[in-house]
Amino acid sequence: MSMTTMYAYYANGERVPREHFYQFACDPARSAVVEACAGAGKTWMLVSRILRALLDGAAPEEIVAITFTRKAAGEMRERLLEWLAEFAAADEDHRVEALVARGMGEAAARVAAPRLVGLQEALLKGGRPVEIRTFHGWFSQLLRAAPLDLLQAEGLSAELQLIEDEAEWLPPLWRRFHEAVLADDELRADYQAMTLARGRHSLREWLLAAFSRRVELRLADRAGVLAGSLPDVPEPLAPLAALRPRLAALAQQLGQAKGVKARDAATAIEQALGLGDDAARFAALWAALFTKTGTPKKGLGDSPEQLDAVEALERLAADIAQHEAAVEHGRMARLAVVLVQQFEALKAERGLVDMNDLERGALALLARPELAGWVQQRLGARIRHLLVDEFQDTSPLQWQALHGWLSAYAGAGSSSIAVFVVGDPKQSIYRFRRAEPRVFAAAAEFVREGLAGVTLACDHTRRNAAEVLDAVNRVFDGQLPGFRAHTTERAPEAGCGLFALDGPALAAAEGEAADPLRWRPSLTEPCHEAEQTRRAPECERVVALLRQLLAEGTRPGQVFVLARKREPLRQLAEALLAAGIPHLAPEDNRLTELPDAQDLIALLDALASPGHALSLARALRSPLFGLGEAELLQLAEAAGSVAWLGRAAPAERSSWWAALATVAARPDASAPLQRAQRLLTAWRAEAARCTPHELLDRIVHEGELIARLLAVAPPAEAAHRVQAVQALLQASLALDGGRFAELYGFVRALRARPPKVAPLPGDDAVQLLTVHGAKGLEAEVVILLDADAAPPKAETLSLAVDWPVDAAAPACLAFMASERRPPPSLQALVAAERELRDREELHALYVAMTRARRRLILSRTPPRRGASDGSWWARMAPLAQPLAPPEPTQAGPLPTHLPPVRALELPRWRGQAMPERDRGAADDAAQARLGEALHRALEWISAPGQRQPHELLIAASAQAFGLDAPARKRLDEAVAAILASPACQPFFDPARLRWAGNEVAIGVAGEDRRIDRLVLLDDGCWWVLDYKLGATPEHEPAYQQQLRDYVGAVRALQPGEPVKAALISGTGRFVECG
Repeated sequence: MSMTTMYAYYANGERVPREHFYQFACDPARSAVVEACAGAGKTWMLVSRILRALLDGAAPEEIVAITFTRKAAGEMRERLLEWLAEFAAADEDHRVEALVARGMGEAAARVAAPRLVGLQEALLKGGRPVEIRTFHGWFSQLLRAAPLDLLQAEGLSAELQLIEDEAEWLPPLWRRFHEAVLADDELRADYQAMTLARGRHSLREWLLAAFSRRVELRLADRAGVLAGSLPDVPEPLAPLAALRPRLAALAQQLGQAKGVKARDAATAIEQALGLGDDAARFAALWAALFTKTGTPKKGLGDSPEQLDAVEALERLAADIAQHEAAVEHGRMARLAVVLVQQFEALKAERGLVDMNDLERGALALLARPELAGWVQQRLGARIRHLLVDEFQDTSPLQWQALHGWLSAYAGAGSSSIAVFVVGDPKQSIYRFRRAEPRVFAAAAEFVREGLAGVTLACDHTRRNAAEVLDAVNRVFDGQLPGFRAHTTERAPEAGCGLFALDGPALAAAEGEAADPLRWRPSLTEPCHEAEQTRRAPECERVVALLRQLLAEGTRPGQVFVLARKREPLRQLAEALLAAGIPHLAPEDNRLTELPDAQDLIALLDALASPGHALSLARALRSPLFGLGEAELLQLAEAAGSVAWLGRAAPAERSSWWAALATVAARPDASAPLQRAQRLLTAWRAEAARCTPHELLDRIVHEGELIARLLAVAPPAEAAHRVQAVQALLQASLALDGGRFAELYGFVRALRARPPKVAPLPGDDAVQLLTVHGAKGLEAEVVILLDADAAPPKAETLSLAVDWPVDAAAPACLAFMASERRPPPSLQALVAAERELRDREELHALYVAMTRARRRLILSRTPPRRGASDGSWWARMAPLAQPLAPPEPTQAGPLPTHLPPVRALELPRWRGQAMPERDRGAADDAAQARLGEALHRALEWISAPGQRQPHELLIAASAQAFGLDAPARKRLDEAVAAILASPACQPFFDPARLRWAGNEVAIGVAGEDRRIDRLVLLDDGCWWVLDYKLGATPEHEPAYQQQLRDYVGAVRALQPGEPVKAALISGTGRFVECG
């Protein structure tokens, strides 16, 4: 072992060898806090502790691992299962080597290695997995088992139906809020005053800022600090009268001066003193002695009288600013409290909770002294190992919830519970989600002092090349508090390091926006923003560099392009598309942001609302129909919706639908236009008779949409464009459970609440990522785009919050109109906030730099003005090797290792009719309606927050499907039998469920399917439930295969978690299927 490697590891502040570090870190019996640098293997350590805990005899349910994202939790499960499978098949030497790497001595490893063989089998036979959850998932699990009176005291619904997207609840929230404001005279006066002072839009934005900080607002209000967070100066102009003699003397002194400026100031002071209103008098005095920017005027001398007057007026100005801010704070605080209260009431009525509710509910559960016994009974008797990953992203509220529980073990010795916390404060970049890196230090102190644990640090990485790491060390040495030089496992290598890709400085006129009043032919000349024009040369340089890298043999998937914001990445994506370079932005997009989905939604809108001519025109121009500009102009002229220069306006106008029929009937009508008229007429008739999903399915297949998309899409885009169509089909089933009977409602809901579309995996495409999106990832080459960007502007209409890490509530929460001009009482807090923000910017730079294995390349758009001293470019460019971009003429074809593009004949596919089965009860139309009514009744009865009588819902379902009296009786009996069945009851009892969903949309073999009911029981097992009207559904092989397909699909979404399935018959039988 080299001395360099040894000194990369620390235990309790002392340098230790690598072996000693992992003895501490991976020992499941010892509590530990690990601060580990990027690439140190934090997840590897955590999963290694789980492995060793299992090896030491811990039951899976005694181990709880917590992280922040479902993706990270899934990766932990997969890694644990992979290791267990690997060690079950490995030879003894390999198992011993693996255990030694995880901190065991060789002799102990040889004794334990045989047990490692059967660990996988024992875990599978036990049927209970290791609990690996997100913070919110674990909090939700705790609250589902919490006493009902606790939930009621916190205003939480017992159903705990989690809000996935808050935006869809804002419209009803605003209605409730405005009703509450109108019903209260004081609130109405506050609202009117703020609207007059700031405008309705700014008031709404300020309230939304408070809504996003509602946890802090609620706690500050409860603690009694909200109202006094901005102390008032009741009569700020009262001292002005006492200044009158001094100001008069100053005017006389200035009037005797020789300078014109002094005499003018003297005249202005005398006129100001003659005004009767204090506010007007102060404004005039201020104008006499101060410039418009608020600095004292020059040329007035520096006599003691003049300096004294300036200081006195500055004190008055500060008092006025404090008073005005306090008044606004009081108004905004009262309005914001009502907004939050109305949201709480809305959630209670609908049986909903949000992430904040889970956190405060868990805090109430784990921290209340009167519940300590209950908590220890439920958790203390079961959990022996608690592991938390990425702890630097923990919020004060989350830490307080954990601390409230763990503090019961303080001083009890390490045998009670072993706590493992791992993270890196240098990578804390989520302050906008309330992450607080100072919590890490508080947790370290608690584990060390309260649990007799060890504090560890690892500054040794397995990721970065020595040249890249040298740049990291030089950039952050002395810049980040407590930063220690990193070491790496990798030896120096040619071609690695930090490089800078720069361009010529922009001329004064370059990058300026074109004259907005200049006429522009909008159909042929796109509108370019000034910033886009400035950034275009940088995008061209990066494209040329990427072509060179690919030509040298670098695979596209081994290149990341990172930026702080998404806009530069969007512009680069357009340039990459034009250059034919495969690329991917693996961050979720809204469905309505995808062009091909927009085309289909426009078509649905035109079918639902025939008067929407623009939607119809967009649909006709899309690849589905492929009409050209000339054909659209024909339709516009026939409809009378276009006027040609030099011609009289059309005398008559008609709809575009009528124009389409007229033009398509002409002998010279083009084939695409005739095809469009034929298909649209048929689909318009079907729109009134079928569901949105059925209509979309017809459009996609009858219109041959997939084939037409593939015919026009570049190979690099084809899969993503097809994905947009499939996502819209999926949304027609998933949005509100696919219960839209009419097209108009579906289109409105889709635009109001567009679902997110996860990107397709792109192993061989350049990845375009924000720094936040790249966290936890790595690549051979990383390009930092727009590295010389201007610093962010000061915030406006925000909240200033001071929340000490160890406090139960914020010490201050104040509404602040402008961060640039804060009131005097908030200036220290704003300065501290800026310091924390600057530190987080350094954290983001650290994250960005440490993504690169071999090469880190800076790129920038040269600023029009002087560069910021704190920009990434300013920090790194002096250390970087200059990199000359290749000339455009040097950009050859893409490298040959990319798959060649081949045009394939797409076969015309038509589904074959299923063979006719023997007619029986299940094939009878009436029987089918009865089965659908049973599904619908059970769906309504088990919906979250449902409080209607079951009889009413059953009757509504029977009516919806037109059941006669005998069928209605059978429906009543079937529902009653299922709900009364002891075997079925656990799957409909909210108290025993962590999660439940009805009509859950899922993809099986490329097809859209829906699971009747999917639940997650309290024991961590998923159950796929399928309702069948018959008494013995298990005798149908098709039903068994259907459930196997569903189980496979759920397992793919929840890797490592147990998934089972059962049929529920119309007689209440519960039949588990293997």
